[in-house]
Amino acid sequence: MLFCDVIVDLSLEKLDKTFQYRVPNHLENVVQEGCSVVIPFGNGGRTLNGFVLSLSKEPKIELSRIKDIIEVRDDQITIESQMIRLAAWIKRNYGSTMNLALKTVLPIKTKEKTKQEKEVHLLLSDEEAREQRNLMLKKTKPSKYKLRLLELLMEQRVISWDVISKEQEIPTSHIRDFEKLGWVEIQLKRAYRNPVKEMERMDESHPLNEEQSRAVTQILKNHAKNIEKTYLLYGVTGSGKTEVYMHLIQKMLEEGKETIVLIPEIALTRQTVMRFYQRFGDVVSIMNSRMTPGERYDQFERAKKGDCKIMVGPRSALFTPFQNLGMIIIDEEHENSYKSEQAPKYHARSVAVERARMANASVVLGSATPSVESYAKAMEGEYELLRLTKRVEERPLPECDVVDLRAELKSGNRTIFSRRLTELMQDRLAKGEQIMLFLNRRGMLGTISCRACGEVIKCLHCDVPMSLHRNQKLICHYCGHTIAMPKTCPSCNSPYIGGFRMGTEKVEDSVQKLFPGVKTLRMDADTTKGKEGHAKILEKFENREADILIGTQMIVKGHDFSNVTLVGILAADMSLNANDYRGAERTFQLLTQAAGRAGRGDKPGNVVIQTYQPEHFSIKAAAKQDYEEFYAHEIIYRKMLRYPPCAHMLMILVTSPKEEVASAQAKEIEKMIKARRERIFCSSAEPASIAKIQDVYRYVVYLKDAEYDRLVEIKDQIENYLLNSNRYSNAMVWFDFDPMSSF
Repeated sequence: MLFCDVIVDLSLEKLDKTFQYRVPNHLENVVQEGCSVVIPFGNGGRTLNGFVLSLSKEPKIELSRIKDIIEVRDDQITIESQMIRLAAWIKRNYGSTMNLALKTVLPIKTKEKTKQEKEVHLLLSDEEAREQRNLMLKKTKPSKYKLRLLELLMEQRVISWDVISKEQEIPTSHIRDFEKLGWVEIQLKRAYRNPVKEMERMDESHPLNEEQSRAVTQILKNHAKNIEKTYLLYGVTGSGKTEVYMHLIQKMLEEGKETIVLIPEIALTRQTVMRFYQRFGDVVSIMNSRMTPGERYDQFERAKKGDCKIMVGPRSALFTPFQNLGMIIIDEEHENSYKSEQAPKYHARSVAVERARMANASVVLGSATPSVESYAKAMEGEYELLRLTKRVEERPLPECDVVDLRAELKSGNRTIFSRRLTELMQDRLAKGEQIMLFLNRRGMLGTISCRACGEVIKCLHCDVPMSLHRNQKLICHYCGHTIAMPKTCPSCNSPYIGGFRMGTEKVEDSVQKLFPGVKTLRMDADTTKGKEGHAKILEKFENREADILIGTQMIVKGHDFSNVTLVGILAADMSLNANDYRGAERTFQLLTQAAGRAGRGDKPGNVVIQTYQPEHFSIKAAAKQDYEEFYAHEIIYRKMLRYPPCAHMLMILVTSPKEEVASAQAKEIEKMIKARRERIFCSSAEPASIAKIQDVYRYVVYLKDAEYDRLVEIKDQIENYLLNSNRYSNAMVWFDFDPMSSF
């Protein structure tokens, strides 16, 4: 007799456990670990879907209480056993239900209708085919189509029906004639929808410089000894990190192993994918949110079959069902998008390290601006640090000017372009070179600053900018400190104090007024809608159909344009003023990445950084592209205020359609934590920075502690309390460990 443990396909804490079912005799050869089943649940003939987590031959309870599985769902994809173990790890470390964790590791859940294509197979031997060709040629008027068809089949023996009918334009009636004569056989073959299939392959392997070669050698030397580690590949912009990835992937292919390459969704463009496809051909596949369900399903199936050896994609590509994984590469590892904003709120970097451990594979984290967390782990020896300090072909880093916007205002310049930036724009346009204008709007919601002196209203207790709420109160979302919105700047008494109200459209209008007739492209959320939104704009700019590309952070993510010789950063300190302790880190990262877009070809580049805070350490370090200088300042700040990586954080978000319920539930949780009388920092329960979304009110409580496990324990305690209490039944509680953004 066979039994199975099933997790119910409902993400409720009360059902977050396995239930044992009996496998009927007729399903014993069908039921397997990870399959989706239909089960009877509760009383009254109710049925639910569930996932089989394990099989056994021993009952855990009385046989009379064990129900039979009804059926196995053949329209659902089976979860691999290693993915089940990974889901269990995610559940433990991120406070998720097992059901949600299973759905996370199974990015493709439902089987899609398969696509088939016809192939024409030559049945004649080579000698018979030559004989028939000679007979055709002896005819007075031989059919040119039939002759061409036979010659093609003699060359290849198997040809796609579409190639014959569409590319060669041979009427299909001639194929049918050959079939009647017994010369060919038409077979149906499973066709995989490959979104990169139209790209031509150009096998270009570039020689490595000394630093690149040293990095590749070190990783492969350890790999040869079966020492699989996590490496932090820290290289300045333009230092050739991608070429290092390529050489590592080539080695994995030679060993018959597979590679996952994670790239932030925002940077996953045709240009990026093309580099991998042109080097490695059809063994490359991609996975992203803009693909059709059929395309995604086909890539999933190709990976399972072993037809695909390299999967390139965003966070979800991490769960590709490779059977012989050799390496996981995470490009731009510092990117926020690697942290899921949906439950379970996992970080792809941590999950990648765990998946690699399970598969005995290596992890390579690449960045010109590593996350403070990763660099700290490298300093502590948990990761191995590999450096690329020089640009490819010894190209110089761009020359950088930092412009003080306070001085521009005092001199009478009230435009969004400084005099230095305007001068350089005139020069580059006259030379036929291209310009990128980056508007740094990240995290600006609710932040208050002074245009005259650059002062930002910050919390006295947490050293993060405060956030303006609808009642004209400024609130700190880390400790709850509240003050009234000042009418004048507390530093210089200027009345020019308020929020930031500049958008990409306004920048584009200003460019047209300053340089009439100049060709511009705008790249933001509005202009990139649709499947090929990003690709079309970038392709136009690459083809030099525009002089200036204007955009938000999406234009600075890994793009490589050889004719761009000027980058203008219009509001460098805007992300610095976000109500987020990571503000300095994000500012340094964005400015360094933006500056790195200039001078990547044969022509030297210039960067202009416009700011109200030129003295800030993150801006000074970004202007020099000096990560070590930035890190030295930032880690002191993190240690002083116990922010990650020097401590761990847990954000508890309480939501409800009724504000008084959300507030009361959040305060109840705060009271419970403080009653533990432990040395855990617990903020007061306060409205979130976005206090209401779609008529649902949001309150937050922040915890900080050196021990991650203690925060997990507190999360478990809160969950148990919620399970046994119906006091606030219409409130929802969410958990986020080491959040990447404030709420």
